[in-house]
Amino acid sequence: MEQFATVMATPKTSLLSTIPSDKARWNVLAAEELDHFNMDWMGKYRGKSSCVIKPKSAEELSAIMRICYENNIAIVPQGGNTGLVGGSVPVHDEVVVNLSSMNKIRSFDTMAGTLVCDAGCILEVLDDYVANEGYMMPLDLGAKGSCHIGGNVAANAGGLRFLRYGSLHGSVLGLEVVLPNGDIITGLQTLRKDNTGLDLKQLFIGSEGTLGIITGVSIATPPRPKSVKLAMFGLDSYEAVQQTFRTVRKYCGEILSAFEFVDADTFNVVMNSKVQSHKNPFTEPHRMYVLVETSGSNKEHDDEKMQLLLEELLESGLISDGVLAQDETQIRALWAIRENIPESLGHLGKVYKYDVSLPIEKMYDLVDAVKLQCQKHRILGVSPGEDLVLAVGGYGHIGDGNLHINVAAKGYLAEVENALEPFIYEFVASVRGSISAEHGLGLMKADKIGYSKDLVSIDCMKRIKRVFDPKGLLNPYKYLPSRN
Repeated sequence: MEQFATVMATPKTSLLSTIPSDKARWNVLAAEELDHFNMDWMGKYRGKSSCVIKPKSAEELSAIMRICYENNIAIVPQGGNTGLVGGSVPVHDEVVVNLSSMNKIRSFDTMAGTLVCDAGCILEVLDDYVANEGYMMPLDLGAKGSCHIGGNVAANAGGLRFLRYGSLHGSVLGLEVVLPNGDIITGLQTLRKDNTGLDLKQLFIGSEGTLGIITGVSIATPPRPKSVKLAMFGLDSYEAVQQTFRTVRKYCGEILSAFEFVDADTFNVVMNSKVQSHKNPFTEPHRMYVLVETSGSNKEHDDEKMQLLLEELLESGLISDGVLAQDETQIRALWAIRENIPESLGHLGKVYKYDVSLPIEKMYDLVDAVKLQCQKHRILGVSPGEDLVLAVGGYGHIGDGNLHINVAAKGYLAEVENALEPFIYEFVASVRGSISAEHGLGLMKADKIGYSKDLVSIDCMKRIKRVFDPKGLLNPYKYLPSRN
């Protein structure tokens, strides 16, 4: 911490005085433009940077990094700033390096399906681009309209179709990275196989901008499915959700691309939201809802599988009701219910978001436990006017055991946070889960990593950090414990 405190002392004045002739070329923003870059989209984390730089190439960023390294200036890399753990905004007055001006598609191999692009490219833009050639991006997020692929890789984002397409550790073929001292790793190969030495790119995938700043990405894109089916079911219990998942895997097999669940509290928040109007696909309420998506290449084959699945689920009584999207418009409408959860909750109040991995059979136990914990601390269930907590809901990716538990409150209040932490982390640790499934550690969970990782593993991570960033200049206070 002492080293970081020294580093933070004079970043803005040192950098701005060092590059007076390059402010325009490097797009150094004026003070009145900085609020957006200093605060995360939830309004929970806010920094005090007076210098935001938007380089247009790895070479420009390299020059900036060298100046910062020589002058002991701390840097925060920033993409679309859609993170949920405070990883992409300053803690104090660190210089912000925003990658939004690096947004070019460099190449696309239509034979191999390999895309090479700048880190600042928006995920949805990339998906639309490769769609024209019959491909798709291997990840899909609710924030796809604003998040950057570089940030996705830096956080190892999972998303809605992790069940089918897996982790970015498998999809990313190469990275271009600018190191804290300004050196550039030019590793944008597009080979599917490369066993030459250590696979350095894996260190940067999920490192949250603490080892280097990703400026270019080479990624494998899967063929776009010719047949997509989407169904939404209403169920009476979480046990029925688990049994339905087993049945869906049995009948859909290799074409299953997503299996999402949403509890009633979360579903109702979206239905009643003023953010966007949603038509409720069900006439009766249910305790749980699931979205099942299949993606294949043979429409008749996929139709048959889905029909057999529906017959089995109805005959077994696992589902109480269900709707099957008939066209692309209905598919988008059903997915919108799931994707608009974060924004709908945000309009209800300030939201405490916890992204965890648990054994599937334990996932909803945590939601129930958090509700009881809030009632025990008298912040929920007191009276509608006095409750500090407005809603507790759970939703997520059943296929990979990833639960998103959200607590909407009247504000970011000590009484609420003290009730939730470390309670949630202790619960996750007790079932050998992970406190960070796909959103990263950032500032929020840096000191909580011990709930998921042993001391030897944490020490190895710290040593790797010192190899790449011996001065501790890159995204300080994030990702790893600040205490030695």
